[in-house]
Amino acid sequence: MPNPSSSDAIGIGLLGLGVVGAGVFDTLLSRAEVYTRRGGRALEVRRVAVRDVERERSLPLGDVTLSQDPIAVATAPDIAITVELMGGEQPALDCIRAALRSGKHVVTANKEVMAKHGPELLALAQAQSVELEYEASVGGGIPIISPLKRDLQANEVQRLQAIINGTTNFMLTAMAQHGASYEDALAEAQRLGYAEADPSSDVEGTDAAYKLAILASLAFHTTVSPDEIYCEGITQLTARDFRYAADLGYVIRLLATAQRVEGQPDTLEARVHPTLVPRSEPLARVDGVLNAVAVEGDLLGRAIFQGEGAGAGPTTSAVVADVLDVAYGIAAGQKPRPLRPSDPPACIRPIGELRMPYYLRMVVYDRPGVLADLGRLLAEHQTSIASLIQVEADAVAGTAELIMTTHETKEADLDAFREAVRGMESVHDIGVRIRMETARA
Repeated sequence: MPNPSSSDAIGIGLLGLGVVGAGVFDTLLSRAEVYTRRGGRALEVRRVAVRDVERERSLPLGDVTLSQDPIAVATAPDIAITVELMGGEQPALDCIRAALRSGKHVVTANKEVMAKHGPELLALAQAQSVELEYEASVGGGIPIISPLKRDLQANEVQRLQAIINGTTNFMLTAMAQHGASYEDALAEAQRLGYAEADPSSDVEGTDAAYKLAILASLAFHTTVSPDEIYCEGITQLTARDFRYAADLGYVIRLLATAQRVEGQPDTLEARVHPTLVPRSEPLARVDGVLNAVAVEGDLLGRAIFQGEGAGAGPTTSAVVADVLDVAYGIAAGQKPRPLRPSDPPACIRPIGELRMPYYLRMVVYDRPGVLADLGRLLAEHQTSIASLIQVEADAVAGTAELIMTTHETKEADLDAFREAVRGMESVHDIGVRIRMETARA
C-alpha cells in the first residue's frame, strides 16, 4: 500500500516531552510504516508543547513545531489527536478541555485529571463527538481500562483489589525481603528513579486513590470521587512489622480495594491502605515495581491483570495503543462510541463500619496484670484476640512488645479500644494497626 501523503496523515499534538512523551514520540516515529498499515493512515506528530523550546534534545524532531503554549498545540487546526502527558491537574485539565471543545480527540495518561474530572470530560467529549481515551492513567501498560469498559460489561463486579503504585510496592518489597528501613527503602527508590524527590503522593496513598477512583467508577458503573476514598499510606510501617507479618504467614502490601457491601447492593467500600495479605494469595507475590489488578465478577469469577505499572515502555504501550484505536476510527470514518448509561451514584460506606481482622503492635511495660487489663478493654470494645506474641523490647526500660491479631471486628470498635489504651500508664506506645485479608478457600 503506498504511503499516504502528509496531507492525508492524522496530525498529533503532543503535550509534554518528558520520559513518557519522548517514548511516545520515538515509538510513533520508528514504527511509522507499521502503524500506517494498521491504522489506514499515517500518524504525524506535528506539534509538541515543552517548557523550554531552546533546550537541546537528542530526539530527531525534524519539522515538528515546538511551543511553550500547550493550549495552542492542543487546539491547532492541523491537529486531530491531542496526547496529554504533562501530568498534574493544571494546566493539563485546561488543555484537555480546550482540545475537546475544539473538536480534537484526546489521549491522556493523567490519573489525577481523570479521577477528579473524568465524568465532566467524558460528557464533553460525547457532546463534541470526539474520543477521550485514558488507558495509561492506571497500571501503566496493563490493559485494565478497556476490559472494564468492554470485555467485563456482562458481569456484576463484586470486588476489585489492586496494587497500583509501583513506588510503594518496590519499597514494601525491599522492607520485607531485605529488612530495609522505610527511610532506606525510600532512598533506594529515589536513587533508581522510582520515587520523586517529593514522594508524598506515592507514600501517602494519594496516587493509588486516584487510580482506584477511576477503576471503581468503571467497575461499578457509577462515579467514585477520590475524596470519598479512605486513604492511608505506608509511612508508619517499620521493618519489624514485616518480620512479624512473615512469622504469621503474611506479606504487607499497599492494597486498593473497592467492593460491594454484602446485602447492600447500592453501597460500596473504597479504601487504600497497607494490608496484611496471606502469603498464599496471588497478590502477595506481586513484587517490586509490578502492578496487579484483581477483578471478581459474578460470571467470570476472578481475573488478575498483572505487569509493569510504570516507566516509559509500559506507559508508551498504553498511550500509543489508544492513539492507534482513535486513529483507526478516524481513518474508517467511524463515529465515537456513545457513553454507556451509569447506575445511580453509590453510597460509600464510612471506614468505621469496616469489619475485618486486624494486626496490632504495641509496647507495654512488663508488669503483672497488663495483659489482663488489655483483655478487659478488648472485651468492652467487642474485640477478641486471635493470636498474641510477646517480645522483650527493652530490658533496661522494662518494656515488652505485643503483637496481636484479632478476629473480625468493627473498625470503629477497634479504634475506640486503641484510644482507651492510649491513656493507660502501663502502655508505652500504642504502635500500629494494620488491616488483614483472610485466606480464600
